Amino acid sequence: MATFNNPLLDIRRQLQKLVIMLSLSIICVSLLYHLLVCCESDLVESSKNPPWLLSGWYRERNNKTLLKEILTAPDYVMEESVNPANSSGKDWTAIRRLPHALIIGVKKGGTRALLEFLRLHPDIRALGSEPHFFDRHYARGLSWYRSMMPKALDGQIVMEKTPRYFVTPETPARIHAMSRDIKLIVVVRDPITRAISDYTQIISKTPDIPSFENLTFKNRTMGQIDSLWSPLYIGLYARHLERWLAYFPLSQIHFVHGERLISDPAGELGRVQDFLGLQRIITDKHFFFNKTKGFPCLKKPEGSSKPHCLGKTKGRTHPKIDPEVIQKLREFYQPHNMKFYQLAGMDFGWQ
Repeated sequence: MATFNNPLLDIRRQLQKLVIMLSLSIICVSLLYHLLVCCESDLVESSKNPPWLLSGWYRERNNKTLLKEILTAPDYVMEESVNPANSSGKDWTAIRRLPHALIIGVKKGGTRALLEFLRLHPDIRALGSEPHFFDRHYARGLSWYRSMMPKALDGQIVMEKTPRYFVTPETPARIHAMSRDIKLIVVVRDPITRAISDYTQIISKTPDIPSFENLTFKNRTMGQIDSLWSPLYIGLYARHLERWLAYFPLSQIHFVHGERLISDPAGELGRVQDFLGLQRIITDKHFFFNKTKGFPCLKKPEGSSKPHCLGKTKGRTHPKIDPEVIQKLREFYQPHNMKFYQLAGMDFGWQ
């Protein structure tokens, strides 16, 4: 009986060995396959970020600038610092940094347009919203302020815009305490046109307020201008500028001509780029004039079916104002404008 069973046992053992060997072979093949796939994936990923991209170069395609597509993306963060052989020791880590430049004013002067235009530049990282740190949220501290900023590489300029800064008395000292070397940009336009634009925005939200003419005067019969009414107070540029000059030299303040920002956006953007120490990358090829809105728009970007214009809240139709009131405002602002021209070292030509 034992002799009869031995051959069956041998066959069973051989089958078991065969199954084990087959299983081990399958496992080995699977491991090899996964290793090859991972290696190939690493090669593909590395090919997506060629060395020239890290060097900050850019190239043209279909007359549009391909602007640091990967490194300047809002959610891009490098895990480690990278020091290419020819990087001169620069830190290539994208981190949140305090601003190097601020657009501090003025409301309804063209600050939103300027910010959107500047964001075309590959060496500018700008916060889209207005943080109001130095006028409303200063108690939250610089750590909170830094956390609001977009991530940026070493050498990129971080900036934000809050037009209220220019007219808030506390802000010059607070900004100076953060950085003595910060660059300040002020967009100004004819204070009368600016005031009417400001009023137009106000009535779009609260249509039941008195007329512009009535709000302009403390006493219309006496012709006494209410200079503390916000739309008029903001236009006292010389008064506000004097506070800033107590903390910053004029060389750190750049004035953007609001009217020319509409008629010659490339020229104004060129001067801003010079002030920031940047190459003039934003040029007239990026703009076209929208006759319906009455101001320049950005030409159609790649991957978009429409050109980029500012929102419907921009370019509102202004109400007609009594010419006598306009004349009274011209007389009121004339000495203030002359003083502003002297302080700023520029003649803006407002009548």
